[in-house]
Amino acid sequence: MNKRLRFVMVGGFLGAGKTTALARLARFYSGRGQRVGLVTNDQAADLVDTTSLRSQGFAVEEVAGACFCCRFDDLVDRVARLQTSERPDVLLAEPVGSCTDLVATVIQPLKDLYGQRFVVAPYPVFFKPSHGLRILRNESGAGFSPKAAYIFRKQLEEADAIVINRLDELDAATLAELTDRIDRDFPGTPVLRVSAKTGQGFDALTALLDQDGNFGRKILDIDYDTYAEGEAEMGWLNSSIRVTAPAPLDLNGLLLDVAARLRGALSAAGVEVAHLKVIGLSDVSFGVANLVSSDTTPELSLAATGTVKEFDLIVNARVAAAPEVVEEQVRRHVTAACEAVGARAEFRTLQSFRPGRPQPTHRYATAK
Repeated sequence: MNKRLRFVMVGGFLGAGKTTALARLARFYSGRGQRVGLVTNDQAADLVDTTSLRSQGFAVEEVAGACFCCRFDDLVDRVARLQTSERPDVLLAEPVGSCTDLVATVIQPLKDLYGQRFVVAPYPVFFKPSHGLRILRNESGAGFSPKAAYIFRKQLEEADAIVINRLDELDAATLAELTDRIDRDFPGTPVLRVSAKTGQGFDALTALLDQDGNFGRKILDIDYDTYAEGEAEMGWLNSSIRVTAPAPLDLNGLLLDVAARLRGALSAAGVEVAHLKVIGLSDVSFGVANLVSSDTTPELSLAATGTVKEFDLIVNARVAAAPEVVEEQVRRHVTAACEAVGARAEFRTLQSFRPGRPQPTHRYATAK
């Protein structure tokens, strides 16, 4: 019998840092001689994460149109493709950041139906400090409605370990408060502290993921009406734009300007950004800018090198607003940012919508 593939799924809310963490994990496994495949996931096509990871040289498949739970057979199919083409030892999977109940709908079915093919690693969920602290404090005006906050809490509830990310950005007092609140609200769940950006604390995460044992068994008591309504409050936008300029321009500067303009416009409209990603990709360079909340500053998660005259710009926006509002703002401010540097923006594809009700392919009521 062929050796079973180790399946590592990393959960967490929109903007928690999952993609950065998966890229670091992929480099870690490759560095110790293991072959790696990745599967990304989104409600629509033109996903920044897929393009970004492929641009870094990783073998990536994508499940689009719904979360892994609702496209379970597609997930298995994409993994099979990677097994044929790459023969990976480790498979890294990143579910949609607004989804939960993944133990009952993804991990348990994989263990039960495909136990001869997969060894499922412990399930870590990345904690997003910028929104998470406000949610755990039960602050009014925490950026999202109680129904969206419900999803955030449920994600943490089913975790084998909660991973506080962005350790490099947290002061000691904030970190202590986060740890205390997580210990109080999710007693018995191990808490790790890492920086996906710098690698600080990652030894503990990789040690966790190497463990075998009684993991992935926390079946949620979940209200699917609240879950569906919380997801549907998000305006979801994926777009692909061709940018051309008469002279070479600073790609990093444009990516940050697009994100900053959208942050300002959406904040002025009184709506919260869950996550905004902007990638620029040319034949010679690529870069990625991120905005993880309305009250943080856009930053480069991957800096481009050199200057470019022509490139593809991909924008993914997850915002607590109506899709038509998000679409109008993206069209306006991408165009304005390009015009400000003498460039032309041609929108080639654009999808904006609210996610539909989750309809899992499988849902296990008890852990096997």
